[in-house]
Amino acid sequence: MTIILILVLLALVAISAPLFTIVGVMTGLSLLFFTDLKGWQDLRLLVQHMENLATKQEFLAIPLFMASGAIMTAGGIAKRLVDLMRALLGWMPGGLAIAAVAACMFFAAISGSSPVTLIAVGSMMVPALTQNKYPENFSLGLITTAGSLGCLVPPSISMLIYAISVSGASAVDPSDLFLAGLVPAFLIAGLLAVYSFWVGLGLKEKRPKFSWKEVGEKAREGLWSCFLPILVLGGIYGGWYTPSQAGAVAVAYSLFLVIWVYGELDLKGVIRALMDAGALMGTLLPIIVLAFGLNEFLALVNVQEKFMNLIRQINPSPAQFMLITNVLLIVLGALMDSISATLIFAPLLAPVAQEMFGIHPLHFGVVFVVNMEIGYLMPPVATNLFVASAVFKKPFSQVARAVMPTLGITCAALVWIMYSPTLSLMALNLRDGKPLAVSFPWNGVQAGTPAATAGGMPSLKSLTGKVMDGMKDSEAEEGKK
Repeated sequence: MTIILILVLLALVAISAPLFTIVGVMTGLSLLFFTDLKGWQDLRLLVQHMENLATKQEFLAIPLFMASGAIMTAGGIAKRLVDLMRALLGWMPGGLAIAAVAACMFFAAISGSSPVTLIAVGSMMVPALTQNKYPENFSLGLITTAGSLGCLVPPSISMLIYAISVSGASAVDPSDLFLAGLVPAFLIAGLLAVYSFWVGLGLKEKRPKFSWKEVGEKAREGLWSCFLPILVLGGIYGGWYTPSQAGAVAVAYSLFLVIWVYGELDLKGVIRALMDAGALMGTLLPIIVLAFGLNEFLALVNVQEKFMNLIRQINPSPAQFMLITNVLLIVLGALMDSISATLIFAPLLAPVAQEMFGIHPLHFGVVFVVNMEIGYLMPPVATNLFVASAVFKKPFSQVARAVMPTLGITCAALVWIMYSPTLSLMALNLRDGKPLAVSFPWNGVQAGTPAATAGGMPSLKSLTGKVMDGMKDSEAEEGKK
């Protein structure tokens, strides 16, 4: 049976079958070959998953935020945000590049999508950067990486997918996950801005003088657009509406902006934008449903229990587990679509991280999403690299080389975030009136408990030492055994 599955998989890959077809066929055959299902009629459980999915509040938010992002993109919102960021930041060394990073952050908060952010902001900023004497590969790499911040900035589609996929004790509320991702998102954006400043110091670019008048003019034009993230997040955390209801508010506000405030879309333009969002959702829905079917198979054959037993035999420390997990996720992100990787592996890894190693579910969720952000940039299956190659009309190999410095910066930020739960949990703790500092559970103590909060946030220098200490402790325990 296993040989048949492998042959079918190779055949589907050879004919370039769509991802949802591969997942669907392999799921159906696995259920028939390795479980107690009697025949094809029992595969109706896949249809039941689709029905159950439609009742999930987190799932209902996805098409709404996608529709809002499509409307705002078609309505010329990106240009106003870029102009505002250039007026605010263009005067400093590397200011145009820093403005591009900031514009990606703000537009990601509007669209919720990494590729959409890359297309909307990148199509304007890459030509502007090269015209101002920035190196071409620097411009390509910076914008492609900054565009991937859409994975972390709420309302992030990637975070909604994660919240849908994880259940039980390790389940997370999407609104809490949104808040947890803010500080890590600003950390990565800040590191990219520092890199841009350093590159700008070596350029002889002609920088505009700062002008309060220009800032005021651009702010008036872009203020309505900047208000959308405040409206969405403020409503969620103010208790006025749920994330799915916030999606409906975002759609209504987007329509108000592009039709009545800016007047850039008529009814036909709105319909075209909604059709684009519907087409994208149509490609996403089968993957989600079929991935849930694959999770059903994994549950039926007790993969999670077997995986936990394997981890117990290896007996890693929490630091080693996180390191191994993140290397695994980066490899998976390089070989799989990030959404599929989340739907299949998040339900498997999140319970292990919490139950066996005391890692806070929200912290693990943020780390997982950062890995998926890296997956958008890591060849060979790198969505943003293919999008950048098409939008900027550059060879894929050139874009892949160009992104390496900024990809390295993102990976360094991942290590910092991974071993510093404070970065993921400080916004939530501030909201809830708890101590801001949360140490990594080096000894398997649940992050957020009094025993775990005493250590605060470790510095970059101390992270390596603590990881090595954890490895030595684990090796010592093995030696005693």
